[in-house]
Amino acid sequence: MKVLLVNGSPNKNGCTNRALEEIRNTLEKEGVESEIFWIGVKPIGGCMGCNKCAELKKCVLNDVVNEFREKAYGADGFVFGSPVHYAGMAGNMGSFMDRLFFSEFVGNENKAFRLKPAAAVVSARRSGTTATFSQMNKYFTIQEMPVVSSRYWNMVHGFTPEDVEKDEEGLYNMRVLARNMAYLLKCQEAAAKAGVALPEKESPVFTNFIR
Repeated sequence: MKVLLVNGSPNKNGCTNRALEEIRNTLEKEGVESEIFWIGVKPIGGCMGCNKCAELKKCVLNDVVNEFREKAYGADGFVFGSPVHYAGMAGNMGSFMDRLFFSEFVGNENKAFRLKPAAAVVSARRSGTTATFSQMNKYFTIQEMPVVSSRYWNMVHGFTPEDVEKDEEGLYNMRVLARNMAYLLKCQEAAAKAGVALPEKESPVFTNFIR
């Protein structure tokens, strides 16, 4: 079992990373392998709506998005982390998630994410956390991904990693999240060994609201 933890902050070793480290350390104690994947600071272009992914089975812009996708096929669960910028995700993280999830959903039948547990983690100095948390969770529910919860909303507060160390409740929530993620992964593993079949996959239906 492996969980990929995505650091969507332009600061590789900042507050978001500190939250993800708490999750990683707890997953290790639960016997679950994990890896923190930093999306970096190079500009990540947004989705152009070209639908070329339907043909290529990946995004037409061959950058960190496709690099992560290759890792995603071999993962069993995901945690996506972002700092709060203007009450929303960091710009690069928003483009990363837009292209990653859209191109996988359209281009490769959602093989990387369907029915794999996922969670969002946000960090902020002060506010905008709940808006960002809600924004990120929407990516998972459109991909048929079970959303992993914690004891509270998955957030930490602080301007520096040292500040986050003082957010005892925030770090507690990260540990609860990690244990809940590990439990769900172990349940899925047990279900597979017991012969419990995955839900039937029905062909998508697309409609609009124009009569």
